[in-house]
Amino acid sequence: MDAHLISTVNRLQDAFATLGPMSNPIDLPQITVVGSQSSGKSSVLENIVGRDFLPRGTGIVTRRPLVLQLTNRRAGDKMSDGSDAPAEEWGEFLHLPGKKFTDFDAIRKEIEAETEKTTGHNAGISPVPINLRIFSPNVLTLTLVDLPGLTKVPVGDQPQNIERLIRDMVLKFISKPNAIILSVTAANTDLANSDGLKLAREVDPEGTRTIGVLTKIDLMDQGTDVVDILAGRVIPLRYGYVPVINRGQKDINGKKSIKDALENERKFFENHPSYRAKAQYCGTPFLARKLNTILLHHIKTTLPDIKARIHSTLTKYQAELQQLGGDDLLGSPSNIVLNVITELTNEYRTILDGNSQDLSTTELSGGARISFVFHELYTSGIKAIDPFDQVKDVDIRTILYNSSGSSPALFVGGEAFEVIVKQQIKRFEEPSLKCVSLVFDELVRIVNQILQKSVFKRYPTLKDELFSAIVAFLRSRLSPTNALVTDIVSMEAAYINTAHPNFMNGTTAMAIVQERLHPTPPVRVDPKTGKPLKSPEPEPVHIDDDKGGFFNSFFASKSKKKLAAMEPPPAVLKASPAQSERETMETEVIKLLISSYFNIIKSTMTDLVPKAVMLNLVRQSREEIQTKLLEQLYRPERIPDLLKESEFTVQRRRECSRMVASLQKAAEIVASV
Repeated sequence: MDAHLISTVNRLQDAFATLGPMSNPIDLPQITVVGSQSSGKSSVLENIVGRDFLPRGTGIVTRRPLVLQLTNRRAGDKMSDGSDAPAEEWGEFLHLPGKKFTDFDAIRKEIEAETEKTTGHNAGISPVPINLRIFSPNVLTLTLVDLPGLTKVPVGDQPQNIERLIRDMVLKFISKPNAIILSVTAANTDLANSDGLKLAREVDPEGTRTIGVLTKIDLMDQGTDVVDILAGRVIPLRYGYVPVINRGQKDINGKKSIKDALENERKFFENHPSYRAKAQYCGTPFLARKLNTILLHHIKTTLPDIKARIHSTLTKYQAELQQLGGDDLLGSPSNIVLNVITELTNEYRTILDGNSQDLSTTELSGGARISFVFHELYTSGIKAIDPFDQVKDVDIRTILYNSSGSSPALFVGGEAFEVIVKQQIKRFEEPSLKCVSLVFDELVRIVNQILQKSVFKRYPTLKDELFSAIVAFLRSRLSPTNALVTDIVSMEAAYINTAHPNFMNGTTAMAIVQERLHPTPPVRVDPKTGKPLKSPEPEPVHIDDDKGGFFNSFFASKSKKKLAAMEPPPAVLKASPAQSERETMETEVIKLLISSYFNIIKSTMTDLVPKAVMLNLVRQSREEIQTKLLEQLYRPERIPDLLKESEFTVQRRRECSRMVASLQKAAEIVASV
């Protein structure tokens, strides 16, 4: 059963390996081997396998991740095809299905050849793994991922950024939560400077999924040992450390067998004074058993989550594949165009009405944004218009005098009031047209939002034509909408309705101004009787037209001699800054009347302009957009060009198909556990 669990994960790795450079969607439990170039990683792996099969040389030898799947297969065991397993050892590569390698030198050459296919001869690296399965009665069922050795200085024609490239690749593998990190460090170096251990601690700072391997124990200075490290007193790790002894280069050159090397390793630990008490916990055989136990426990812990993730990921990719699927999913080409137009227009209406199933909880969208334009932006823009930021008191007096002609006015001039109001009403046109423009932008925004869906991305030409046709239609509605809004402003300016029920009449305005200029004195009460005392009669208001006034602005500066001379007035004659009481009263009355009528116009504009925009732009687009699209796009001669798929869609569908196939195979594999 235990071996079956590891073989299940191996089969899952094989299922996802067919994806090539695509990322594995499922984080599978695996042991990743990291260390510097000189740490002895390759020797450790060869000792575990018991055979020479890895490339050797100077510099970076492992230039692609090697997924090494070891399977304990004894003579007489049943193969997957039902036949008995042979007694010999052999290897198989996933990229060469069905081909058995009984010569391990041939395995090495195939690794080198397959590496160069991807990386070339310049000592570059590649993240695409090589999957190798070794069947042997001399191994424990185990899966290891050998990663390129960490380096610092590029050698020969290696890329100048080789250190960063290797580091990034290694981090990608060991950062996955289900990865057990096997950190290999030479014991004759300072553990604190171990490249593999430092990198492991970046992703596993507590050391909860890291196991340490100490190599070159036999090369340590005499009188030194790694007892403190093994006891966890230096850098503690959850799975601890295992000391091993590899063959040196001299042993390899001398063709010393791994079997002999393992025997020498056993004798070394059994006879060394520092290790003989714990010799059973040292050496390569113990390391292999420990890794087997760790991996089994890890698989048992993570397998339920892996099953759930496989099924949820499969569902996600199946849904995406359905959206990217062939024409048969949507029908004939003409039906595809019809269905796409129908879906777009239905979604457009749904978003405008606020009935979408994907309503956001974080921001306003669709029709709510148009409402915001009407009731926040436009209303604020209208309220911000103040008639008196452009019309000053002196301007009002000038219009009053001009409107009375050659005879001084006896009463407050209605003509002056109308002139000023009409001039200021024109100022409502600019924010009203801006409101139309903002709503147009929001409608285009809705269309853009809809066209981001994958069903539209599948056909880029159709998508572009849909967008162009809708924008052209919306733009065609701008002219009549702007004309209607402009007419509303012109209509208000054409007739000043002083009989409006909300308009303040002249009598009321005069009384208010009179009260401001001459407040009614408070009633005095006799403290003894409590009866009101008679107030002294107010002096009658006497308006002296000879004090101040329009003409005094010119004549007040002239001497009596010049007055007698009767010089002609200047070319530009302006009202005097000084005001008589009568002029003050007239000016204030006009301002009150203007303010009153202006508030009526503001209320009218904030009511009518949104209605005009809704009528001529929003509602028209809602009701007519589908008809316009069908008229322009639903034509037999245009359909083939409209349905040309994008390269992205073709590529993504291919990727999703492969992903779904791999996930379906993975689901079948885990279902057997």
